[in-house]
Amino acid sequence: MQKDYARGALCCFVATVAWGGMFPVMDDALTRIDAFQFTAIRYSVAGLAFLALLLMREGPGALSLKGERYWLAWLLGSAGFAGFGFLVFLGQQLAGREGTLSAAVIMATMPMLALLVNWIVRRTRPPLFSFAFIGLSFLGVVLVITDGQPQRLLREYANYRSNALLLLGALCWVVYTVGASLFAHWSPYRYTTMTTLLGLSTVFTVVIALRAAGLIHPVSASVVVSIAPHLGYMIFLAGFVAVLAWNIGNSIITPMNGVLFMDVVPLTAFIVSAAGGTPPRGGQMVGAALTASALVLNNIFQRRRMAAQDARAALRKLVPLALNEKPLPS
Repeated sequence: MQKDYARGALCCFVATVAWGGMFPVMDDALTRIDAFQFTAIRYSVAGLAFLALLLMREGPGALSLKGERYWLAWLLGSAGFAGFGFLVFLGQQLAGREGTLSAAVIMATMPMLALLVNWIVRRTRPPLFSFAFIGLSFLGVVLVITDGQPQRLLREYANYRSNALLLLGALCWVVYTVGASLFAHWSPYRYTTMTTLLGLSTVFTVVIALRAAGLIHPVSASVVVSIAPHLGYMIFLAGFVAVLAWNIGNSIITPMNGVLFMDVVPLTAFIVSAAGGTPPRGGQMVGAALTASALVLNNIFQRRRMAAQDARAALRKLVPLALNEKPLPS
């Protein structure tokens, strides 16, 4: 059980590190292409890769939606790929120069959003320590980004329209992540592939509508070539590898634990953005230590909690056996 939890945590960590790097990558790409058509290209290629992997692992039968809640899978795919891709990168684009770190910081609100979504949908109150660790990790992120001066958030991230889009995008990804538990009988490979392919119908519908309205224009081949490195990273690392690792990880450690790793995203984005040579300062080091501590402590508490649950389950099995035992004949 503990080995499985460690594997799930590693998958979530890999995914969030890859996503942390995507905001600096997108910062340059969004000056040449809009968020809508970039998302369409990105997930079209990633979707084909997911499809090939699913067919190799589970065969053509895995594509059948007969008797399945395909409408719910479409809704979750639309939220995760159209909602997140469009809203987050449009918000980053509108935020301009500060969009990279602004987008990354707001991703750190996902653990709190997940608590609310899970509480509403499942009417299950999370354990108190989850609130404590989420608050601690988010505080650490804020300290890193603001160099130990949280009041800077009020001055530097005042573009409320872009931040509202970013927050809605983060909520879309939380809904997609928590929604995976509604398809517990699907493998992570099937959930990833089916929701991507169904979500692409929404992606292309929106792109076609925006083109028809003249709000966006077809992308030229020269533009696609110029952003080829960005597409490569976003399709294969932040798309194929990260999304698959995320769904595998959350299927093991549950979405409520996996989503805490979203606090790694802004830390990674900050490191990549600061790679120009400026060393971390005191407030930033304190913040990084707080976030790392929150992740480690949450991991320890979850392991102990699962061990206690396993012990109680084993005890419940032993008690009936003990009561049914007959005395040995004398």
